[in-house]
Amino acid sequence: MKFNLHFLCFVFLILLANSSFAQEKIKISHMPYIQALTDSTVSIIWTSNKDAIGWVELAPNDGSHFYQQERPKFFAGKYGFKHVGSVHQVNLKALTPGTTYRYRVYNQEVLKHEGTKVQYGDVVATNVYRQKPLTFSTPSPKSSVSFAVINDIHGKNELLKNLINQVDLKQTDFVVFNGDMLDNMLSEEQMFGGFMDTAIRLFASEKPMYYSRGNHETRGPFAVAYPKYFPTNSGELYYQFNQGPAAFIVLDCGEDKPDSDIEYSGIVDMDAYRTEQAKWLAKAVENPSFKNAKYKIIICHMPATGGWHGMEDLRDKFLPILNKAGAQIMLSGHLHTHRIQKPDQYANFPILINSNVHVIKAQMDEKEGRFRVYDQSGKFIEELKINPLN
Repeated sequence: MKFNLHFLCFVFLILLANSSFAQEKIKISHMPYIQALTDSTVSIIWTSNKDAIGWVELAPNDGSHFYQQERPKFFAGKYGFKHVGSVHQVNLKALTPGTTYRYRVYNQEVLKHEGTKVQYGDVVATNVYRQKPLTFSTPSPKSSVSFAVINDIHGKNELLKNLINQVDLKQTDFVVFNGDMLDNMLSEEQMFGGFMDTAIRLFASEKPMYYSRGNHETRGPFAVAYPKYFPTNSGELYYQFNQGPAAFIVLDCGEDKPDSDIEYSGIVDMDAYRTEQAKWLAKAVENPSFKNAKYKIIICHMPATGGWHGMEDLRDKFLPILNKAGAQIMLSGHLHTHRIQKPDQYANFPILINSNVHVIKAQMDEKEGRFRVYDQSGKFIEELKINPLN
């Protein structure tokens, strides 16, 4: 009798927990953020606490109220289906360069899908009634560009906040996260709680953020989900983009130790991945948008120097291509110390290795490119300059 009573209590608690979850209302669990911005395209990412369809409403920044008229809807989906899930990605295309857009995101819960019948639940959205709509701006052809670089935060939100506070976001075109923003990738909640919720709150809903994956983002059971949250314009974790007079190539460094190292438990194949990436890089540097740019900037979490296996693999596979293409600077992190590696027998260009407690504030115009390094209190550390190519 005692056993049956305990068993019934256990069943009751399970039913109560399931009932509480079922009664929880749908909500946007992590607010939207901007990814893969170009002069005519952008991806907007956000999450919901329950499976739902998602869409973006888009409006011009013309001074009208968002509710003045029905705004066009762009759904998360592929192959003719609206996506049902908790991670939502809407790709906006055919945008006008140099234009500011207002947007809001929506979710409608999907309660049941049986055969051809779908039962829908409540709708939630970002607020445009009492708050201003979120905005983003597509890049325009212009003679200057300004951006900031942060790396190796390792889940320290206060450090991230301090470094972002050194940046004049209104005068900054975009922010680069140059890897190792976490120690490892364990879950969606750990990732957002570790740095992304802070980034979204500070800037990422309206200011583009470009990400170069670090070696620590390859670790942990959630690492394979990384591309779902940080899509790129190439469909790979290495990609290129242009803003103002500068062309950027973002490389994916992989891991720093040999693939056979005990730390990876036989789950990585980084050497082959970097070989595959080098083939892409050889084509990317021939793209006219890179080839004819006034500035050629390379972003890669691990520097292609330093003696460890992964860094030497980067050096051997990437540097010959970049030297031939006239790359001017590589921006890296990884070492948790500030250093400027001068051109040597391997690299024809300097490698600016940014500390984990510093921010790079870069500005390129018709006269010169300046990379200024500051600590989290705003103290100036060092500056590196490069000249335009043409």
